[in-house]
Amino acid sequence: MAQARPSFSQLALADTPNAVPWARRHTVAVLRHWHLAPGLIDTAQLIISELTTNAIRRLEPGEEPAPYSAATPVSTITLTLRLEGVRLLVLVHDYQPDLPVLKEVGLDAENGRGVFLVAHLSNQWGYYFPAAASGKVVWSELLLAPAACPPAPGAGLQRSPFDEQEKASSHLVAKTLVGLRGL
Repeated sequence: MAQARPSFSQLALADTPNAVPWARRHTVAVLRHWHLAPGLIDTAQLIISELTTNAIRRLEPGEEPAPYSAATPVSTITLTLRLEGVRLLVLVHDYQPDLPVLKEVGLDAENGRGVFLVAHLSNQWGYYFPAAASGKVVWSELLLAPAACPPAPGAGLQRSPFDEQEKASSHLVAKTLVGLRGL
């Protein structure tokens, strides 16, 4: 029996602030075409939003944004979506040297929680330096369906010292999802 080929989509975007909404639109269109679940599409859209925002060149303190014209040099970022069996891989390639850093963020923080959200919403995530190009690729893996694992005997009866931290993390993720839906 022949295996189905993985689905693949790639989009190059200018390294400008309007890359984020275009990346979200592209992601939704592609994942709907692949008939993925609406909840997974929402999660992928949030991850894409965070990874694309992090990939865009940031201004140094005191630096003024350059006016855009045909002569303005603009680099690109590349969004790649790959559906491989039961997993969706989301990859964003940029030319920025700074690495993603997972930070502790407060419940009311308005900045600095992008990598935190990616880490908490992904099955796995990371980054690598491509051999054939400069820059880095930040990636996230989402599973199409939760793994079917029976609960361990007595699961849920013990309290962990991390329960409160997990509750705060879940609250932050939920608050962010509500905010994103309002955009």
